[in-house]
Amino acid sequence: MADNDLGSLLGNLLGRGSSSGSGKMLGALFNGASRGAGSSLEGLLGQLRDGGLGAKVASWTGTGENENISGAEIAQALSPGLLASAARSCGLREVEAADQIAETLPVAVDRLTPEGQIPKEALEELIVQQLQ
Repeated sequence: MADNDLGSLLGNLLGRGSSSGSGKMLGALFNGASRGAGSSLEGLLGQLRDGGLGAKVASWTGTGENENISGAEIAQALSPGLLASAARSCGLREVEAADQIAETLPVAVDRLTPEGQIPKEALEELIVQQLQ
């Protein structure tokens, strides 16, 4: 699926419509994280866990309150090049992209893991199920 299609789905999931810049940003991020790592959701969350954000990721995938995250924490935890690629695809500077990701990623992950488990379905299928 093209980045903009996934971005539209994510924008709708976040309640910001298909033209959401946040959805497009997360779509680019998820697509970049999936390269070489099975599911894009699992790949991205794995990178964040490996980057020292395991407790925050657990709060988003769990059934309790979501912990906030800062753009600086996002920038520190992501693999080299992933943030730059996502930012470039949206025409933003990396610091702006990191801030936007920090604002929307916890909500998106929370909605994509309603049972507190990372689903095995493709991300696009999962979003469509959540929107129905």
